Amino acid sequence: MSREYRVAIMGATGAVGATMMELLEERNFPVASLKLLASHRSAGTLKEFKSETIVVEELTHDSFDGVDLVLSSAGGSISKEFLPTAVKKNCISIDNTSAFRMDPDTPLIIPEVNMHAAHDHRGIISNPNCSTIQMLVALKPIYDAVGIKRIVVSTYQSVSGKGGAAVTELVTQTTAALEGRPVECDKFPHQMAFNVSFDWPFTDNGYSEEEMKMVHETHKIFEDDSIGVSPTTVRVPVFFAHSESINIETDQKLSVEDTRQILSQSEGIVVIDDPSQKQYPLAVDIAGTDSVFVGRIREDLSIENGLNMWVVADNLRKGAALNAIQIAEQLLNTTLDSRTDQS
Repeated sequence: MSREYRVAIMGATGAVGATMMELLEERNFPVASLKLLASHRSAGTLKEFKSETIVVEELTHDSFDGVDLVLSSAGGSISKEFLPTAVKKNCISIDNTSAFRMDPDTPLIIPEVNMHAAHDHRGIISNPNCSTIQMLVALKPIYDAVGIKRIVVSTYQSVSGKGGAAVTELVTQTTAALEGRPVECDKFPHQMAFNVSFDWPFTDNGYSEEEMKMVHETHKIFEDDSIGVSPTTVRVPVFFAHSESINIETDQKLSVEDTRQILSQSEGIVVIDDPSQKQYPLAVDIAGTDSVFVGRIREDLSIENGLNMWVVADNLRKGAALNAIQIAEQLLNTTLDSRTDQS
């Protein structure tokens, strides 16, 4: 891995973009140069990377000259407008928005689950939704072992999934509520402090857009439309890390003990499961980590081949920035090298 790559981050001043920068440095990604791109409002902002000060540039269609790899988290409409230009300029783009996720020509990738599909890309690779990522990392080993008929999932999603301004607003709302002042909502449709909220637009079938993402993305990533997926997504007053209560019905019986063993031996998963000692994944403990944590594994008492589990992961890291960088790392000696050779 001696070659270095010219990297650009779209949305560099956002929460995910900042985490991408941190992870590139933490993981010693072979960066020859780093270009930070954002809107004209953020252009001129100074950022530190490996003791170097980098000036954020305004994103334009000329921003991709001399770039090998684009890490994008600037919003779906921005990705749709600019990433086709990046492809024309021979960049590989890994996009953290929903812009291309369901495009049949764009791979939707979780490295621990379906990295094989990434190599069929046409210049753009999509990151799944944060909630889908942690759920499928936890379920893929079970799916491979005994098959899965049905998934019922309820998410408890942190406010950082909505960006840094949402984190600040939760602090402001909480302070106002504790002081008996009116709570004002800007980023949230309802009061978020001391509340559990539905925070996404609803579709005609009664499910939210976030819920339907989990349905469609599961089918695409597993390449199996036969799996029933019934999701409920909610926002909770937690700063970082999403939690999920997952119930599955498997094709074949799998014991709790065998489930723990399979998951403990699987890439990217840490099992913490000893309720008698109050040991199970909690958002406050998982924030800032890179694995998917699983606990509360138990049989579903209502059906024969049912299992329940509790799954927690940092939504800014594994749920977004880390997943993208892991994809890039695994492409280093294949597609990225061939693209760089041509430039």
